[in-house]
Amino acid sequence: MILALLPAVFFGWTLGRNDAANIYGTTVTSGILRYRSAALISALAVLIGAIIGGAGGMQTLSKLSSHTLLSASVNAAAAGISVLLLNRIGLPVSSSQAVVGSVVGIGLISGSVDWLAVLKIVACWLTTPLGAAIAGYILYRFFGFWFRKIPSILAQDIILKSSAIIIGGLGSFALGANNVANVTGSFAEIIGVDKAVLIGGLSISAGAIMFSRRVMYTIGTKIVALESFASIIALLAQSLTVLIYAFIGVPVSVSQAIVGAVIGVGMARGSKNFDSRMTRRIVYGWVLTPIISGVISIVLYFSLSSVLSVLGK
Repeated sequence: MILALLPAVFFGWTLGRNDAANIYGTTVTSGILRYRSAALISALAVLIGAIIGGAGGMQTLSKLSSHTLLSASVNAAAAGISVLLLNRIGLPVSSSQAVVGSVVGIGLISGSVDWLAVLKIVACWLTTPLGAAIAGYILYRFFGFWFRKIPSILAQDIILKSSAIIIGGLGSFALGANNVANVTGSFAEIIGVDKAVLIGGLSISAGAIMFSRRVMYTIGTKIVALESFASIIALLAQSLTVLIYAFIGVPVSVSQAIVGAVIGVGMARGSKNFDSRMTRRIVYGWVLTPIISGVISIVLYFSLSSVLSVLGK
């Protein structure tokens, strides 16, 4: 059992490493928070979010396909490998897409895929960046009007730093609540929901402490450069978007939410210096992630099944 859970722990670590960078990328690169402070806040809030709100997403993910101990372990391993591979080249990867691609890959072998559940999740994937972009645009327009009326630079600085900590914690809470199902959702029926939530939450927290500086830099500067106030609004838009899906009970991508939020805020500021090439690379990553994860899961499943069959003889 412990060996079977190791891939899930590994995947949780990669998810925390990738998605915590997505949450705090704009905040750290704009100089509001230091890297280490952001990592510690994120790790604690992720664990709390997973414990309080992680069960809903697990119910949705468990409907995608039936799971055995072997398939659950392979799901986590394939998703973790695909995220790590794309993460290595500095792209914000969708952990949700990785795990769904893995589950569907193995489900195709057994013929147990619930395509209605898959359609529901894919629909949420498509609306996540769009919703975050709209939220980013509206929030920047609204709060920007009032923020510019504050005459004191010192008061503005205090508001920015306080908001960064609070909203970053909110985003990390949403990450834990919404995405812990991606880590151990396949094991929920095997080890129980409470244990699955705790193991998944601790794994994501461990990854958050060591989140990727490279992905953080990609989000914070390479799509469109944001100043401090704009980065806070982008983080707020992302956090609210992910929280909405957490209430719905569908695991979505934090990277999709923050990319959409950054673009929306950039449009509200009238920015015209979007890095369209980087944006295309990110979209390509989103498209390739479930495909790569699905292929890896199929290869791993057949390989391990063959090895276990030989050992059983």
